[in-house]
Amino acid sequence: MKSVSISGSPRANVGKTDAKALRNAKLVPCVLYGGKEQIHFSVLSADFKNLIYTPNVHTVDLDIAGNKYHAIVQETQFHPLKDHLMHVDFLEIVAGKPVVMELPVRTSGTSPGVRNGGRLSKKLKTLRAKGLVEKMPDTVTIAIDKMEIGNSVRVGDIHIDGITFLNAPNVTVVSVEVTRVAVETPTAAAPAAVAKAPAAAAAKAPAAPAAKAPAKK
Repeated sequence: MKSVSISGSPRANVGKTDAKALRNAKLVPCVLYGGKEQIHFSVLSADFKNLIYTPNVHTVDLDIAGNKYHAIVQETQFHPLKDHLMHVDFLEIVAGKPVVMELPVRTSGTSPGVRNGGRLSKKLKTLRAKGLVEKMPDTVTIAIDKMEIGNSVRVGDIHIDGITFLNAPNVTVVSVEVTRVAVETPTAAAPAAVAKAPAAAAAKAPAAPAAKAPAKK
């Protein structure tokens, strides 16, 4: 899994007033936990561009006043109206300790069901996975090259070594759904009806008068 490097500054004070002042200075209040101690710090809002505002998932190399930490983003908070990043929780990665991450779902190949008029529907954009960081893939890739109309892939159908998915096993991740294009196909009876039309017309035509037998002398 790829990693993103971020530098932060320790927070002198922790509280709503201090957090508001940081946000006004275009800084995001953050906290790192899961290790030996909890660390409060701030990061420039622009530095989250390649970490938060992307569909990809990464680990994070944190540099807080010269101290190095390896972590993942555990939770983000956004302003309910302005959609500004308000707070970020980081979880420190500890060797041998599993973590929980949201992995993006991708598909590969071309579905024969889609070629026949079906529609590919992605029900889940991410899957919640638990495992060691070194076992975590960048994405959960689902091959759809054998999926016909009506086929689906559920959480329980996906298996990655060392990873446990926390979503319910019966939840559909990807499916190929029927569409009107697939249903409204020409029937084989139509050409046969056209072929029989001349014969039917001939049957309705008036019969020619029968030839009269010669009169007896």
